[in-house]
Amino acid sequence: MRIIKNKSEIDDFIVNINIRGGGIFENTNNENNEAIKQIVTDIINDVVKRKDEAVKEYTLKFDCVNTQYYRVPDEVLSQALQEADKDFINALKRCKINIEAFHEKQKNENYTVRQGNDIILKQRITPLERVGIYVPGGTAAYPSSVLMNAIPAKIAGVKEIIMATPPQKDGTPNPDILAAAKLCGVDKVFLCGGAQAIAALATGTEEIPRVDKIVGPGNIYVATAKRLLYGIIDIDMIAGPSEILIIADEKASPRYIAADLLSQAEHDTLASAVLITTSKELAEDVNKELSEQLKTLPRKSIAEESLSNYGAVIIADDLEDAVELANGISPEHCEVLIINPFELEDKLINVGSLFLGEYAPEPLGDYFAGPNHVLPTNGTARFFSPLGVDSFIKKSNSIYYSKNAFEAAADDIMLIAQREGLGAHANSIKVRCEN
Repeated sequence: MRIIKNKSEIDDFIVNINIRGGGIFENTNNENNEAIKQIVTDIINDVVKRKDEAVKEYTLKFDCVNTQYYRVPDEVLSQALQEADKDFINALKRCKINIEAFHEKQKNENYTVRQGNDIILKQRITPLERVGIYVPGGTAAYPSSVLMNAIPAKIAGVKEIIMATPPQKDGTPNPDILAAAKLCGVDKVFLCGGAQAIAALATGTEEIPRVDKIVGPGNIYVATAKRLLYGIIDIDMIAGPSEILIIADEKASPRYIAADLLSQAEHDTLASAVLITTSKELAEDVNKELSEQLKTLPRKSIAEESLSNYGAVIIADDLEDAVELANGISPEHCEVLIINPFELEDKLINVGSLFLGEYAPEPLGDYFAGPNHVLPTNGTARFFSPLGVDSFIKKSNSIYYSKNAFEAAADDIMLIAQREGLGAHANSIKVRCEN
């Protein structure tokens, strides 16, 4: 990876990684974005018009020559779980226990504010009725994403979970994804992907129920469809390519750092892997390790392209400078490999998920630890949060005033309404005071 220290080079690099794959700046690379947006818009309109017929046609066009199923039968889901490798399922079950334990703590409660018996104010928590989960099936399939999306929804109390996932090239469903879906209590699984799956979930077809919210990552066509349909349905976030940022001092292991950088670079050619260190010697040692570890990496070509385009080693003046740079980049995953990692914990405020110490590598969070792995990308950790139980609820308010309490507030309400020029608002109060 290139080693950079010059401030202008660092600034250019940060902009480059935040706009990759469409990024948070919608007008960047405008011609390409507009072309993708038009393709996705046409697909959405076609699905709205022709519903399942259109979804099935796009599946045959983009994913495979023929599909084994459209909706995967319930007995096939059960069979997938029964026939799956037992060690794999036992590992998923242990992950499930950890994910459930972490997310149970996120549950919100109703509350009531009372002023005697005259004023009663309430916040009510209600789970969403039906949620759509999108599980990618492109260059790799991720049963772990099923767990991370479905488990918080179940804990929140969502009544029905609908999953869309592309078929494999031979038209069959990925058995690991089906096993994970059954394990987590997903209600219906449809073999369809891309923008057409998002459109079907958002607007409903004869077979695919319309959902209230769609969660889960996907390629740029999926992300664009979610962006365009937001408002018709809710979404979790606009997910971009994976990213990791590691802060390391001179004592950190180059071998560990290289392995962790590659764990994200192998995801996608658009993935970003960044090391910020105070040691030029460490930077050079990490580059040597990357060269060695790449030789045996199964997804070598993907990782190499990712590191070449969106990877870098940034030399920081000190740890304070490293923290400032990290908060500016606002990475999806941030590892802290310094002598006392807790020293930086409260200072790193713009990260999706923080990994502290040399025995908390990013894959630990991807699969096993318990916190969610659906995280903000492209710099949006400045204002977005990880997926969680809150993602699957809605809040509403209740207001009760007695006559005496109402009359005590009436003059203030009418004054404010009149200042805003809303006479009917004021009159709604006035007519009750005249009784």
